[in-house]
Amino acid sequence: MRFGERLGAAVAEHGPLCVGIDPHPGLLASWGLTQDVAGLERFARTCVEAFGGRVALVKPQSAFFEAHGSRGVAVLERVISDLRDSGTLVLVDAKRGDIGSTMAAYAAAYLTEGSPLAGDAVTVSPYLGFGSLAPALDAAAANGRGIFALALTSNPEGASVQRATGPDGRSVAQSVVDAAARANAGLDPLGDVGLVIGATVGDHGLDLSDLHGYVLAPGFGAQGATVADLRAVFGPELRGVLPASSRDVLGHGPGTASLRSAVDAVRRSLEM
Repeated sequence: MRFGERLGAAVAEHGPLCVGIDPHPGLLASWGLTQDVAGLERFARTCVEAFGGRVALVKPQSAFFEAHGSRGVAVLERVISDLRDSGTLVLVDAKRGDIGSTMAAYAAAYLTEGSPLAGDAVTVSPYLGFGSLAPALDAAAANGRGIFALALTSNPEGASVQRATGPDGRSVAQSVVDAAARANAGLDPLGDVGLVIGATVGDHGLDLSDLHGYVLAPGFGAQGATVADLRAVFGPELRGVLPASSRDVLGHGPGTASLRSAVDAVRRSLEM
C-alpha cells in the first residue's frame, strides 16, 4: 500500500493525532533522567511503549537524538524499528533539504527500504526549490513512503521567506502547496506528499483545495493552538489535517499509563 493509503487506514482506526517524541533536555530533567544516552534511551523506550499501536502517527524529532552523537542515532534507529514493529506509522522529523546527489543520499537514508533510519515518511525542506526534492519524491514512490514538505511554519522568521511573493504573484508557500498538489494528482483517497502548516499561523491565505494530501499541523497543545484554532486555520471539517502534539503529551511522563491517558485526553478533545 502507498503511504497515503496506510495513513488513511491508521487515522480511521486511531484518529488523526500525531504524537511527537522530543527528548528535549528539559523533558529529560522533568522525568528525572540523566542528560546522556542512557537517559535518552529510557525516555525513548517509554514513549514507544506508551504510543506504539495507540496513535496513527508518531514523530520522533531527529535533532534531539543526533545531539548525542552516533549512540543517540542508534537509539533513534531502535525507536523507528520498534514503532514500525508495533504497527505504528513513523514520521522522522529531520527536515532535510539539499540538491542533487546529496538530496539523493538523504532520500536513501530516510525513505529506502532496508535503511535503519527509514520510517514511513520524513519531513523535508523545499526551500532550495521544490524541484530539488525530486530524489525524495522518487524514493518515496518507489518504497511506499511519504514526505511532508514545510510550507508555512509558525516561527516568526519563516514569514519573510514563506510569505514572500514570486514573479507569478503567488506566495512562496502557495507555490509549495501547488507543487505538492501536482505530485498528489490522481492518487486516491489522499496522496503521499503532505505539507507542514503550523496550527498557530492564523489566516494563512493559502488555497489548499487541490492539495489532495495530508497536512501536519504542529503547535497543537503546549504551543497554544486549540481545536478552535485548527478549525479557524483549516476549516471546520479538518479533512486530512494531523494535529501534532509533543510536549503537551510528554509533560505527563514518565509513567506509561499517564502518557497514554494524556493521548486519550487529546484525542477526545479533537472529537469535540
